[in-house]
Amino acid sequence: MSAVGTEGNPLRVAIIGSGPAGFYTVSNFQKQKDLVVEFDMFDRLPTPFGLVRAGVAPDHQKDKSVQRAYDKSARLPNFRFYGNVEYGTDLHIDDLRKHYHQVMFSTGAPFDRNLDVPGEDLDGSFSATEFVAWYNGHPDFRDREFDLSQESVAIVGIGNVAMDVARILCKTHEELAVTDIADHALEALKNSKVKNVYILGRRGPAQAAFTPPEIKEMGEFADADVTVPSDEAEVDEVSMALIADDKNAQKNVGFIQEYAARPVEGKSRLLTIRFLVSPTELVGENGKVTGIRLVKNELVQRDDGSLGPRTTDQEELIPVGLVFRSVGYKGQPLPDIPYNESWGTILNEAGRVVDDSGNQVTGLYTAGWIKRGPSGVIGTNKTCAQETVGCMVEDLAAGRINEPEDASVEGVAALIAERTHESVTYSEWSRIDEAELAKGEEQGRPRVKFTEIPEMLEVAKD
Repeated sequence: MSAVGTEGNPLRVAIIGSGPAGFYTVSNFQKQKDLVVEFDMFDRLPTPFGLVRAGVAPDHQKDKSVQRAYDKSARLPNFRFYGNVEYGTDLHIDDLRKHYHQVMFSTGAPFDRNLDVPGEDLDGSFSATEFVAWYNGHPDFRDREFDLSQESVAIVGIGNVAMDVARILCKTHEELAVTDIADHALEALKNSKVKNVYILGRRGPAQAAFTPPEIKEMGEFADADVTVPSDEAEVDEVSMALIADDKNAQKNVGFIQEYAARPVEGKSRLLTIRFLVSPTELVGENGKVTGIRLVKNELVQRDDGSLGPRTTDQEELIPVGLVFRSVGYKGQPLPDIPYNESWGTILNEAGRVVDDSGNQVTGLYTAGWIKRGPSGVIGTNKTCAQETVGCMVEDLAAGRINEPEDASVEGVAALIAERTHESVTYSEWSRIDEAELAKGEEQGRPRVKFTEIPEMLEVAKD
């Protein structure tokens, strides 16, 4: 038989997860002009694109334009998509070893980390991920209920996801009605009574995790003011020295200080961005959140020169009826795949999956947030996947690959047909896509999403 990676014996690669890291795996392999590779991509949802579809904010349509590049990869003759097929349920590690030389896991980091404070289990306390998935129409979260009759909401965390949540809560119905926000969320937010939104960060303005475009948008609401307490907008000399070469951090500080100086005009909603505060307790009555207790922090320099927060004896209580935590994310452990519980990632070295002793697990790889943790933007996954694909190509050349019993396209197709009659091909997903776009065009919106799997399948199989 000819060498693996040639026309007569293509390298067979399975990709578990159809988000950015999965598609960048395909595009990086395509640059290897001397290799013949066939890709089978699996996702537990009928829809591809991962967080580009279910995580990117509906008012950030430009960020979703990367789907066009992913679509080009998906239409290659050496690519197959198996939607509505779940690893660990419909497909197992033994199946993958039987049919593929290499397997890439790019399943993201879908779980929020906890605050680990008393009262976190009260009614009205949620993860930001739940809210984001709800307003983006993720089928798992479409039936979530959030009490938007509450006038005050706190968002703990100061990264881009926290900013997205605040923006959705602060925008008017008219601003949201021209996006692809899920219909059920659009209707619920139309009747929202929210007046006060707090974003709470434990460090200072110079250490904020959001990007300049995100903080800039906070000053552009049609009917919401934005403010920052003037003392919390101040930046100490050590922080300024540490960001001397960081243009983005400097821009962040500039916007924050502009908001601190901006007068509140009395619009319908008020967004208050706080710094150097940490939650110590969610306060409640009758099992429901009624407030969040905060402690004031101060920045101290660590031995390595970095700055970190240290609590003081100053406390305050903010009355709120809803709390969203956005303080970090972790990946879901996958059956039979080595996992680091504290990191929330697959155990790996540069994308090669390793066991508890640090030994490489032949044929298994990872990319994206499940590889490196929740860092970077969509484009960061391109270089992340590039590193892993480099390892995969190296291992192929060295003969460190799995030896499948049946590396045929037909063998996998037969297996999936045996396990489930409701898998979705890419052409079937395209029917869902076309129907959503058509509904959107009728309403003057980018798309109107299907949010239930049965209705997706009905359209896909029509």
